Amino acid sequence: MRRPLYIGIGLAATALGIVGLFVPLMPTTVFLLVAAWAFARSSPRLEAWLRGHPQLGPLIADWEARGAIPVKAKVLAVAGMSLSMVLMWRLGVSAPWLIGTGAVLALIAAWIVSRPS
Repeated sequence: MRRPLYIGIGLAATALGIVGLFVPLMPTTVFLLVAAWAFARSSPRLEAWLRGHPQLGPLIADWEARGAIPVKAKVLAVAGMSLSMVLMWRLGVSAPWLIGTGAVLALIAAWIVSRPS
């Protein structure tokens, strides 16, 4: 019963990860990690395919080996967070929400930037 669910999660996450290769601000590695996790619990064949894929596999391997995030992903993530803050400000979000959200996003951005490339 769980196997089809995990395969579905893995396929959906893989599709979203592939979209992330082409769409700015769409994360790739996170979705691929979810896919690898789901495939590890459901399909050794799909897990081997994903880990062996020439474009997708290295992203997973780099994260697992060193916690690495590619520079492009770092730049896009921080830019997306910055854009979100500007958008919130321009939409007139109240100061407490801006400050709270800004603090959380700043901590996340600092963590992302601190990861090896």
